Amino acid sequence: MFRIFTLLADKIVYDWFGLTPGRHFSGAVHFFIEDTVKIFFLLSVIIFSVAVIRSFFPPERTRRFLLGKKVLAGHILAALLGVVTPFCSCSACPLFIGFLEAGIPLGITFSFLISAPMVNEIALILLFGLFGWKVAAIYLGVGLLVAVASGIVIGRLRMERFVADYVWQLQMGESEPPDLTWRDRFQYAVDYTKDILRRISLFVLAGIAAGAFVHGYVPQDFLLHYAGPDNLFAVPLAVFLGVPLYSNAAGVIPIVQALMSKGLPLGTTLAFMMAVTALSFPEAVILSQVLKKELLAVFFGTVAAAIVAVGYLFNFIM
Repeated sequence: MFRIFTLLADKIVYDWFGLTPGRHFSGAVHFFIEDTVKIFFLLSVIIFSVAVIRSFFPPERTRRFLLGKKVLAGHILAALLGVVTPFCSCSACPLFIGFLEAGIPLGITFSFLISAPMVNEIALILLFGLFGWKVAAIYLGVGLLVAVASGIVIGRLRMERFVADYVWQLQMGESEPPDLTWRDRFQYAVDYTKDILRRISLFVLAGIAAGAFVHGYVPQDFLLHYAGPDNLFAVPLAVFLGVPLYSNAAGVIPIVQALMSKGLPLGTTLAFMMAVTALSFPEAVILSQVLKKELLAVFFGTVAAAIVAVGYLFNFIM
């Protein structure tokens, strides 16, 4: 499905602009155009779909459903939901916002937000085919562990005050009547989609531009050179380098295969893959419209620390 965005970018960059393939600048421009079109398409479709679904489930109904649920079970269910939703870190953000507005606890929403881009069935199938079931199982288990543990930590910190005020206003005041027509629901979804995109569009473009620069001008062997098996700080360096390289889990698999074939340890490779998929500049700029800087820093710091720990653990085991 997403191949169409690559072909469109090929047409614009190489045919219309006349840029030469294989150059740093043309690679950066291609990345920017392809990801801009793809991300805004995904955001529009997902925000609209979530809004239509939410029109059937007012916040009060969602809160009543969650009453009595144990905290650990909520985190596990949210992380598993993330596994079966094939979203990148950017396109998972609208669902994250919708969960908050529906009254779902903050920590549980973070378990979903971390799991959705980090683990998905496409990546699992690719890993199974390339590296076997053991690596695929490790990837699944580690991804769920990071998502659940990070969500629990963030929930225990009780940082709801660092969520943007407008989210709580929507949560308290928004309750769709049960007798809405389909036309009403679609109009509500259109208005909601326009409002969210208006809030985040400039920030998303800025994040994609940063990722395009890194994609175009940072060579693939850069990670191998500085995060090789002899470097004690290879894992945190891999995480640090992975954040700007925005991609979904399926898109980063070829890079993972190349790194492992050149001798990069499994733990370092997994850490890099998780950083690329679960933490990104575009995700940060989108979330900055919902989360205040203190909570955003805690989110990135907690997830990065968990990924680094997992990387060291598997380097030691393997």
